[in-house]
Amino acid sequence: MTTQDTPSSLGAATAVDSAPIPRDAPAPNAPPAMGRLADETPDAMTLHTQDAFRMFIGRAADAVTKAPAIPGGRRFAAMLKAIWYLSANDNPYADWLLIRVYQSLAGIRSQMGQVIEAREAEFERLRRKGLALSVLASRSPVTVELGFRSPYGYATAEAIVEFDYHVRMVKTLVLKDRMSDEAGRADIRAVGRGLRALFLEPIRWERHLLREEMLPLSRRDFLPGADEAARQRVRAAVALFGEVPRKVFTGEEAPRHSQRRITPTAAELRLLQQVSLNADAPAEPPAATEGQLL
Repeated sequence: MTTQDTPSSLGAATAVDSAPIPRDAPAPNAPPAMGRLADETPDAMTLHTQDAFRMFIGRAADAVTKAPAIPGGRRFAAMLKAIWYLSANDNPYADWLLIRVYQSLAGIRSQMGQVIEAREAEFERLRRKGLALSVLASRSPVTVELGFRSPYGYATAEAIVEFDYHVRMVKTLVLKDRMSDEAGRADIRAVGRGLRALFLEPIRWERHLLREEMLPLSRRDFLPGADEAARQRVRAAVALFGEVPRKVFTGEEAPRHSQRRITPTAAELRLLQQVSLNADAPAEPPAATEGQLL
């Protein structure tokens, strides 16, 4: 190849190099357009016991027997999703509920985990003695597709799966003479009662916090100078749920997952620490600070 075959990097630009970039074309260094992240395949949960399946789907009300509806994990996850979205409004009561419920759910899961760990240790002791026992599993387990749109849905699904394994473990121990029938039923009933009580808790919060007149509730409503409608919202929230804890109100204690995207300045944080959490208290502002609005 001769030197004429290779253009010099220092020479004049070619016609292609000097051609203007079309007005509608993206800038040379602009990132490519990308769609939203999505699951490559549907998420799924596999259950082996009727106990866990009923715990997930709940029970509809029966008009004939007048049996009330019992919310399951699916309804519980939907309620938490609505409250999670509500936290984007800087609603301190939404934050408080998410904290309370997640702590309770984590406590139940921890309790199940400790029991399961103890049972697995018992199986291992038997295996060392020469008796190998397997945990019961369904010949036709049910697979449920999960379409949750909040982290709390997946936390709920994991708790249901752990409950399912707990039930399988207990029924294995009963069948293989490691527990009595009565002890096994009591063990399953105790954990199930705790989950059902937890699934009931958000119903009252969702019903009131998602009412049209309560939707605007936010930390701004507690600040000096809030209008009468804001003060009415605060009074209603305090009457229904009690005063929100100060650490939750200031953001010092926050939910594991929240849509709140506000970071208070130092002056705003001082105001949040001083303002009354009861709308019936005197609304005199504290010492003047800059940037009092969040």
